[in-house]
Amino acid sequence: MSKHVSILLGGTSSERAVSLSSGLGVANALVEAGYRVSVIDHHGGLRDLIDALEPRPDAVFNALHGRGGEDGRIQAVLDHLEIPYTHSGVAASALAMNKARSKQLFAGLGLHCPEGLLIDIRQLALGDPLPRPYIVKPNAEGSSVGVTILRAEDNARFDVSGWSYGPEALVERYIPGREITVAVMGQGSDARALGVTEIRPNGRFYDYTAKYTDDQAIHLVPAPIHADVAEQACAWAVAAHRGLGCRGVSRADFRYDDTDGEPGQLYLLEVNTQPGMTPLSLVPEQAAAAGMPFPALVSWMVEAAQWGD
Repeated sequence: MSKHVSILLGGTSSERAVSLSSGLGVANALVEAGYRVSVIDHHGGLRDLIDALEPRPDAVFNALHGRGGEDGRIQAVLDHLEIPYTHSGVAASALAMNKARSKQLFAGLGLHCPEGLLIDIRQLALGDPLPRPYIVKPNAEGSSVGVTILRAEDNARFDVSGWSYGPEALVERYIPGREITVAVMGQGSDARALGVTEIRPNGRFYDYTAKYTDDQAIHLVPAPIHADVAEQACAWAVAAHRGLGCRGVSRADFRYDDTDGEPGQLYLLEVNTQPGMTPLSLVPEQAAAAGMPFPALVSWMVEAAQWGD
């Protein structure tokens, strides 16, 4: 009998819509690959989730995004139930979701990140904590949710009243140049990079809308960048994946400053332990470019599923 896989999607975070799109796409691909599939729209209730996981599936495909889905909480529940699940375990998920803490880890690994600091969001109402231009981002959100650029030509201060992402914000120097991303699959010494993509948003910034709206960004695979920089991006993505203790699939996001010519300077921004699986998502695109169709990719993720750290 074929394996039974429960797709966990939805959630209560600001990325619910992305999760629904990811999960339904995964469900269709797994059915195509021959798995028995059930879909669980998680609304945050622990008892409801445990009940929905009866009878126990052979594996859970965790398609949740954002808080509660990729920060270690749902992983802890699945560990307690001893149900194998896709993507990273509790520790790696929690660490990667905390941008400030993960940057400290990356620095210890010798990976270059933008200069920045973690501040109380109320400080932004008093003045600039860094010279402009700089980036303000939530310390524990994904998909560029809540990210704002404060440019030199902007006269106004940051609008603190519209902030809904907790008391802290990560403020970083804005890095000019290009948006680069690298998907990694595997665990430990078996982890490998799938490829390098350059993202060219139609607007000034690769924000949430550009990520999940058709025709808002162009993806170039492989990225048309200096070969040495592409090799460095792959090596850094694998090092960050291993350093965090990730498994399954992750995606490392970079800025590449080539404003003075190539080869330029690479900066690691963050690692996403549960990258999107929507029709516009980067990991399926890189996998396809590497010769792995979407059903094969999600099947591999299911077969690599495990519980515990």
